[in-house]
Amino acid sequence: MTRCALPSPGPAGTGASMRRGACPSLASPMQTGDGLLVRLRPATDGLTPMEIEALAAAAAACGNGIIEITARGNLQIRGLTASTVQALAAAIGEAGIAIAEGVAIETPPLAGIDPDEIADPRPLARALSAQIACAQPTLRLAPKLSIVIDGGGRFHLGDVAADLRLSALDGPDGARWLLSVGGTARSARPIALLEAEECVSAVMEILAELCALAPAARGRDLDADRLRLRWYPGAALPAATESVPPLPAGIHHFGAAGVVLGLGLAFAQAEAAGLAAFVRQAQELGAREMRLAPRHGLFVLGLSGETAALAQRLAASYGFLVAADDRRNPIATCAGLACASALMDTKATARLLVEAAPDLLDGSLAMHLSGCGKGCARPAASPLTLVGAPSGYALVVNGTASVAPSAYRDDNGIRSALAALGALVRENKDAGESALSCLTRLGTARIAQAFEQE
Repeated sequence: MTRCALPSPGPAGTGASMRRGACPSLASPMQTGDGLLVRLRPATDGLTPMEIEALAAAAAACGNGIIEITARGNLQIRGLTASTVQALAAAIGEAGIAIAEGVAIETPPLAGIDPDEIADPRPLARALSAQIACAQPTLRLAPKLSIVIDGGGRFHLGDVAADLRLSALDGPDGARWLLSVGGTARSARPIALLEAEECVSAVMEILAELCALAPAARGRDLDADRLRLRWYPGAALPAATESVPPLPAGIHHFGAAGVVLGLGLAFAQAEAAGLAAFVRQAQELGAREMRLAPRHGLFVLGLSGETAALAQRLAASYGFLVAADDRRNPIATCAGLACASALMDTKATARLLVEAAPDLLDGSLAMHLSGCGKGCARPAASPLTLVGAPSGYALVVNGTASVAPSAYRDDNGIRSALAALGALVRENKDAGESALSCLTRLGTARIAQAFEQE
């Protein structure tokens, strides 16, 4: 289901009240520390440069000029007010940008282009979306329920968690689809191996079952063993791919399919003015389409090898991530002071981390900076997590933002604390050893001691 229309104003004039746990949208923006936030899922495969420019202009005129691409590849506009949400919706409508509504159905960012994909997932996604939209009675599902339809390829979605997932598997008789519930390709529980024409009806049956369980039921709540007996009794099911796709940043060659320039948004954000300027220049070089990607990425299509290199240098000048070895890549940050719950400016601390402790950032470990104990940017455990605290900064080793910290440091000492962690790696790392291996060998006590030393 798509829309280009204005949101229906709610009692406060900001759109309908958000259902608990729902994703912020034009109709139901979310209140944050820097105003209202809207998350947008384009209904098309990609956006034209002119559409990106229109969104950037709207973000600057209606919000605070900050655009984000989320970990799942959605677009966010921040700093809105009750009145400017309406203006944003009007600008999106005038630009002719179709926004998806309803259940999130996600496909790989280069679906239909990637020559390594096993099957194009987009026809299944369109058919399923249409069936959900016209279901009677209307399916009442959990607001954050998501479905991944993964055709494979270089930038597959194997590491993206979903309530339901269809993963293409190659076989002697062509592609078939592994249906599984509750997790990533590795952790989800498989229940059936289906032909393409069986997939939509099977998923609709499971959605109806979720609806019957409870309005908030998720894939993890389903009885996978019972479902497997229904669709695939007595046979072992194959496993989907467990590999992790590469980061978006870089120039990616796809043979006859051409060249794709991948970019990342540093700490998930970009200034609207810089994004618009880059897009204009990229269009002059031949860019014709841009696709949002998981892990805060953006793919630029239509360039040649030569013009992709020029566009990559332009992107670097605007602060985008352009290479997989950029030291900013391993840092996961939440919105920081843009959130009312935050006790730390995560974006400023991330920049300080890059400057003070480059030896930590060799790409071997994920560094999570969380403004509070909720850990929104990275719910999973990280080797190092820095959490905002009332008295300064808390460091968690091998845990999430919500667990008991291993060490504390006050506000005035954070630069020296980060520098000490970098020095700990630099001075103790063996030849060829990664930062992660070094810290694992040294142990939590040594890490905490370095962080707290004056």
